[in-house]
Amino acid sequence: MSSILDSVNQRTQMVGQNRLELLLFRLRGKQVYGINVFKVREVLQCPELTELPQRNPVVRGVAHIRGATISVIDLSLAVGGPSLGDVKNCFVVIAEYNRKVQGFLVKSVERIVNMNWSDIHPPPKGAGKTSYLTAVTDIDGEIVEIIDVEKILAEITPNDDVVSQEYVEESIAKAPQDKVVLIADDSSVARGQIKRTIEQLGYKTHLCKDGKEALDYLEGIVNDGRELNDEVLLLISDIEMPEMDGYTLTAEIRNNEKLKHLWVMLHTSLSGVFNEAMVQKVGANDFIPKFNPDELAQSVQKRMDLED
Repeated sequence: MSSILDSVNQRTQMVGQNRLELLLFRLRGKQVYGINVFKVREVLQCPELTELPQRNPVVRGVAHIRGATISVIDLSLAVGGPSLGDVKNCFVVIAEYNRKVQGFLVKSVERIVNMNWSDIHPPPKGAGKTSYLTAVTDIDGEIVEIIDVEKILAEITPNDDVVSQEYVEESIAKAPQDKVVLIADDSSVARGQIKRTIEQLGYKTHLCKDGKEALDYLEGIVNDGRELNDEVLLLISDIEMPEMDGYTLTAEIRNNEKLKHLWVMLHTSLSGVFNEAMVQKVGANDFIPKFNPDELAQSVQKRMDLED
C-alpha cells in the first residue's frame, strides 16, 4: 500500500506543473512517435496473434495477455502507412483509452522522456484534416510526432454520440441561450463528439484546441470587463493537450480571482488510480472518462442544477 501511495504522490506532484512523460517508439523508418506514459500499462514483445474473420484491416489480430483478450492494432497501417510485417519482430504497447484496453503494434520502443506540455505544440497548419497527428515536439533535435489515437479508434469502432431522449428533453427546457459551453480538446474527433453531444442538449458551444487557447479565451472575457458567468456556463476540458494540459488549465482558473468560480469538468481518455487525487488537487468540479454521451449529459446537468 505504501508503494502505491508513494507512486500517487510522485505523480500528483506533476499536477499543475504542466508536465508529462512520453514513451518514444518507431514504426517504419527513422520517424519517432510518442505516447503519454499515463496511458501505458506495459510494453512486451509481440506474442502470437489470433486472426479474426471480418476484422478491420488495421487490426492484426487478438492476443491473450494476463487473462485478457486484447485487440492489436498495427499503428503503421492505422495512419495510412505500410504494414509493420512479421509481428515476431515487433513490440506491443498495451494502453488504455476511453475505458478500453488496446494493443498497439510498433517496430521498436526507444525510451521514456519527461517533458513540459509547453514544449508540445499543435501540428503544423498544413497537416490538414486527414492528418493523424495531434501534436509535435522536438527532442534532442529530432521531431517527435504524437498520434491522434482517438481518431484511429473512432475510425475502427465509431463512438455513438446520441444522447438518450430523457436527458435531451430535460436539458433543452433549461439550456440558456446566452451562454456557451467551452470545450477544450486537442483531438478534432473528440471536439466533434463533445460538440454534437452538447448541442443535442440545446446548448451553444465554443471550441478550443488546447488549454492555452481556452485560458486566453476566458481571460479575454474578464479583461474586457465582462462578467464570465454571463457568457460561459462551464468548461469541458481534456487533460492531455499541447501548450497547456487540463490540470494546469484548471489550476490557472482556480488561481484567478475573476475565473475561479467557473465550473470545470475534466473529460479524458486517461484512466487509472491517479486521477481522483489529481482532480482533487487542481480543484475540478467533476471528472468523467471518455466517451459516454449520457454521462456527459448528466455531468452538464449537475452544473445546471445550481441554477435552480
